[in-house]
Amino acid sequence: MKINDKLKFLLHASIASFGAYFCMYAFRKPFTVATYEGLEVFNIDYKILIIIFQVIGYTISKFLGIKIIAEMKSAKRLMLLIGFILFAELALLGFALVPPPYNVVFMFLNGMPLGMIWGIVFSYLEGRKATEVLGVILCASFIVSSGVVKSIGKFTMDMFGVSEFWMPFVTGLLFIIPLVFFGYLLERLPEPSEADKESRSARKPLNRSERLALYKTFAFPLTLIVVFYVFITAARDFRDNFAREIWDVLGYEDSVGIYSYSEIPIAVLVLVILGLIGTVSKNYKAFLLYHLTLFLGGVLLVVSTFLFHIKVINPIVWMVISGFSMYICYIPFQGLFFDRMIATFKINGNVGFLIYIADAFGYLGSVLVLLYKNFGKGDISYLLFFEVMAYLIAVLAITIAILSYLFFRMKHKKSNFPITSPVIGS
Repeated sequence: MKINDKLKFLLHASIASFGAYFCMYAFRKPFTVATYEGLEVFNIDYKILIIIFQVIGYTISKFLGIKIIAEMKSAKRLMLLIGFILFAELALLGFALVPPPYNVVFMFLNGMPLGMIWGIVFSYLEGRKATEVLGVILCASFIVSSGVVKSIGKFTMDMFGVSEFWMPFVTGLLFIIPLVFFGYLLERLPEPSEADKESRSARKPLNRSERLALYKTFAFPLTLIVVFYVFITAARDFRDNFAREIWDVLGYEDSVGIYSYSEIPIAVLVLVILGLIGTVSKNYKAFLLYHLTLFLGGVLLVVSTFLFHIKVINPIVWMVISGFSMYICYIPFQGLFFDRMIATFKINGNVGFLIYIADAFGYLGSVLVLLYKNFGKGDISYLLFFEVMAYLIAVLAITIAILSYLFFRMKHKKSNFPITSPVIGS
């Protein structure tokens, strides 16, 4: 592929994937900017309840995705993408029309299809020499988009008087046509070339026995990663869902743009660092570098949180640094880490299966954290609760980075490719 063709492909793929996933967030996150103040159901804060219902739907979607995304045929991707989004938007209409607390079930229905979108979009990008660069750009979309769609949601309420219950549906309406357009662009992407397949291994669907064999081969590090992912997902989701409450405590209750511009530096830094790893041609070296980012992310998180606690750094600096630290630990497990793992160990499979194992348990942990916050530590402020979670994530990141690194280093030294396994070997 000529240089001009490569640049055209990167631009096309970047715009298509970033835009498609950015649009998805307009159907998932705007409601979290509302406070639903004064509403409770069975001693559960109403906002926590609807977040729990959506996350439960999202979690079930992730468990279903272990099979659906792993076995998905490329011909069905666009149909599934648009169908899932339209279903989610109809659920938001139900949320607006049905009075609380009965409308919480529609937030569950909203979350059910949205958990599949990441796997669909990433399937267009995996198995290419440019996967890492494209994957980082895709990941940057959910760092930026969550804040932007919250700002749009708050704008519709402040400027046009849209109620807290209609705001999610109205915001979603604005993004339906763009979503279809970006989905069309994704469908126009060429399949991975022979050079891509030689560099990163050909990707194929995995049946049940093949998925089981893959997990057994790497059970120790994958289990560690799932445990860590439970906590990092819960912390990231908590920060995302209760950004309004955290920023209010920090003294920014009147700021509309804080949700957007506090996330942009994070997206840029993550994009640059993980993009640089993407330029590393040796798969094993790049794979080990992801362990280093996990370790350093944990160190930075614990140091920044302590400095904020003793008032050495101000709230905005801490929110940016802590957000960056969490995302630099979280984003590799959205596909980049697993893509290099597949390439390093010559695994005949796909990233979707590994992503959805981590995601399924990750969002299950998010539900448990929300329940614990409401029933176990309801008297603790959202800010203090987030600080405690930051310390916990930091310790786990440092520990798991070391243990996973040692396992994969030993595994690579002992490997004599191809490895005999139903899913490993060329």
